[in-house]
Amino acid sequence: DRILITHTGKEVYTAVRTTIEDACYNPVSNTIVVNRVKDAVLQSGITVVTAGTSDIPVAEEAVVTAELMGNRVEKIFDIGIAGIHRLLDNLTLLRKSRVLVVVAGMEGALPGVIGGIVPVPIIAVPTSEGYGASFQGLAPLLTMLNSCAPGIAVVNIDNGFGAGYLAGLINMQKSGATDATGGD
Repeated sequence: DRILITHTGKEVYTAVRTTIEDACYNPVSNTIVVNRVKDAVLQSGITVVTAGTSDIPVAEEAVVTAELMGNRVEKIFDIGIAGIHRLLDNLTLLRKSRVLVVVAGMEGALPGVIGGIVPVPIIAVPTSEGYGASFQGLAPLLTMLNSCAPGIAVVNIDNGFGAGYLAGLINMQKSGATDATGGD
C-alpha cells in the first residue's frame, strides 16, 4: 500500500510509472511515492526545520518519509542562526512540536541552538550542500555530534530518510510521561 523510493530522478520515475500508474514524483526531495492508504488520520507533532535554502531537498526527504508513515509535518525553512530572529519568531511552533528534524550544513550549529531553548527530541541532519568549508558535510556532522544541548540524535550526512523515519517513530509513540518541564 505504501512505497517510497529515495535518491532517485525523473528518468527512474518515468520507468516506474509504466508499471505503477499511481506513483508520484517529488522533484525537490528526489523521491517517488506510492500511497494507497486513503483517508488516514495524520498524527501531528513533527516539525522539519532548515538552516538555509540549500538544505531544503534533504528536509523534504524527511517530510515525505514522515508523511508516508502517517504523520502531519509542519515546515519551517531558512531560519539559520545568521538570522536568529527568524528562529525566535517560530519559537511557539517549535515548542509545541513532539519531535523536530533540524537540517543544516555549513557549521551545523542550528540543532544545538534549538536544543538549548526547546525541550523536545531533535534529530539533527548534516547536509553536504551549501557553501563554506563544510567538507561535504563533515564539518556540520562533527558539530552536531559534539553539541552540548541535550536531546539531540544525529543521523548521517544527507540522510533525510533516516531522520524522517525516526521522527515518525517517535511521534507515533503514546506518551504517559510528563513533559520536560515537569507538567502534565
